Amino acid sequence: MTYIFMDESGDMGFGNKSSKWFLFTLAVVAEDKSLERVVKKVWKTIHKKHKHVGELHASKEKDITRTRILQLLAEIQDLKIMTIILNKKKVHLDLQEQKNYLYNYTANLVLDRLINKHFINKDRHISMVVDRKDTKKNLRENFISYITRAMHKRGHKKFEMTLVASHENKCLQAVDFISWAIFRKYEKGDFEFYEIIKSKIIDEKLLFP
Repeated sequence: MTYIFMDESGDMGFGNKSSKWFLFTLAVVAEDKSLERVVKKVWKTIHKKHKHVGELHASKEKDITRTRILQLLAEIQDLKIMTIILNKKKVHLDLQEQKNYLYNYTANLVLDRLINKHFINKDRHISMVVDRKDTKKNLRENFISYITRAMHKRGHKKFEMTLVASHENKCLQAVDFISWAIFRKYEKGDFEFYEIIKSKIIDEKLLFP
């Protein structure tokens, strides 16, 4: 079994207050419990009054918590991280009006790179879990259908995909910290947290450089 957990950072807006970058991050592991254990371990060390209901979220935590999570994740031997970073300033005006297509296309592209680099095996069962966030039901169903069809066309017939709320899945919470750290590098020019997890990143692709 291969587990893929996907999170995103930034937004798909193109206004003055929108993020400059948007990225998808994939965390690939053979055992989902390895990510779950990291979050559980750090959760226990946080004083109750500082805990957020249901989940740890990178943007809300203190630097000491962010550092601890990323350090523990960097110790997971088989963890592989892939990320694709969308330079929104270079996105053509026509595509800016087709956000759902751009979103699906970008997600599909990072999976394509994962396959082409032979980090997942066609003969193995692949379970992909994606943060559901606040996406409307019809958009969620379209996204699942789009990615699943694309994977099956590539010969990955044992691929299945589910959307789960991050507060229900500690593995997604772990990937949120990874995605946040990479996003900080591009959006804020802050490499501090990125450097902690850098050794686990096997592919970092800039889209529209």
